[in-house]
Amino acid sequence: MREITKLGIILFAIAAIAASILAYTYDVTKGPIEEQLTQANIEARQTVLPDAKEFEEVSSDKYSGYENVLEVYAGKKDGEVIGYTIKTLPQSGYGGAIEVMIGIDTDSTISGVNIGTHQETPGLGAKASGEFKDQYNEKSTDKEIAVIKSGAPKDNEVLSISGATITSSAVTDGVNLAIKIYNEQLK
Repeated sequence: MREITKLGIILFAIAAIAASILAYTYDVTKGPIEEQLTQANIEARQTVLPDAKEFEEVSSDKYSGYENVLEVYAGKKDGEVIGYTIKTLPQSGYGGAIEVMIGIDTDSTISGVNIGTHQETPGLGAKASGEFKDQYNEKSTDKEIAVIKSGAPKDNEVLSISGATITSSAVTDGVNLAIKIYNEQLK
């Protein structure tokens, strides 16, 4: 019985030391990780709305009734709003949620799309971060965008990634959610 108590105390001490090291590491790395995420968001906003010189967060009252919306920012140039960036998180990707940042100019056209964090299949779904996202540029926000599997896309269509239709549809869901918010709350 005495041996079991001794082993229990040793095990407890090792677990306490390991937990302390883990807590310390978390505390030390938390700040730099948050800074990197903040910087990545700033860069994504600038990528999808390149003419904006500054960004101001839009009150969540404008979009709190919508699911899967992470943030909305007004992009400004010389004090005037020139567009909006809307970050969505559609849950319908093949590997789960896909973070999508969309820029929409005040002339109701999509100025850019940026794909953030995702767990899509490398080589297939991960292609959404490449040329696929550029298909949304200059699309009007007058109507939702549809995904087609083949042929030449029309004004409100994008061509899906071959072998990754689910990912293509998920990104388009995020873009369409941004279009809906823009048309209903920001226009």
